[in-house]
Amino acid sequence: MSDVNTDEGDIMYGLKTVLAQIEGAVARRSKDLPQVTPKLVAVSKIKPVSLIIQAYEAGQRHFGENYVNELAEKAHNPQIIEKCKEIKWHFIGHLQTNKINKCLGSPGLYIVETVASERLADNLNKQWVKIRKSDEKLNIMVQVNTSAEEAKNGVEPSQATNLVEYVIKKCTDLNFKGLMTIGQYDYDTSLGPNPDFLSLVKCRQEVSEKLNLDINDVELSMGMSTDFEHAIELGATTVRVGSKIFGARPPKN
Repeated sequence: MSDVNTDEGDIMYGLKTVLAQIEGAVARRSKDLPQVTPKLVAVSKIKPVSLIIQAYEAGQRHFGENYVNELAEKAHNPQIIEKCKEIKWHFIGHLQTNKINKCLGSPGLYIVETVASERLADNLNKQWVKIRKSDEKLNIMVQVNTSAEEAKNGVEPSQATNLVEYVIKKCTDLNFKGLMTIGQYDYDTSLGPNPDFLSLVKCRQEVSEKLNLDINDVELSMGMSTDFEHAIELGATTVRVGSKIFGARPPKN
């Protein structure tokens, strides 16, 4: 994990700046969109426990991790367990079947945002019953591959309603919270609104109408450090921001 020096002031400043940008984006958002206050998920992948604790102490509660091993390691960390009692972990990476138990066993797991098949939904549903400590359902989002890139996971937009219906009807221990997309990186907004975000907004409309759901209850997780303001303007209710809070990640080898 990265041990890039980031002091407390930087984390505080990063969080404050991002929250102010979120507020500004909400003000610019169309009044026709569901007026849901966006949730900030601080993406802490490859960042050390000390920085997560700093962000938590500055008021941040939702954190996102891309890799099951790293999520489990951080969630079980004695310092995080002691100092971050209300932490809410979002799993935002590709979840392999053989890692489900490890993921679900992570203390403070709030949601799995990347459910992309009936098989994964079934497996999560079965394993959650064995692992959970109470009657609480496991929050999940359905991941949609809005950019049709082979390297990205998710159902095709046309299949989103079917998978959501399957989760609601067949997976009684899962709680459907909304839709998530990663989308194309570095989209140039001078070309117009990001088509991936528009596609997810359209998916929410279809899912809500066909399954008779209140659109205000269907969250949209979209937007990252480079485009979260644009995502909120188009209707995002959850944004996943890493480098703007924790500083740049070292380049991939």
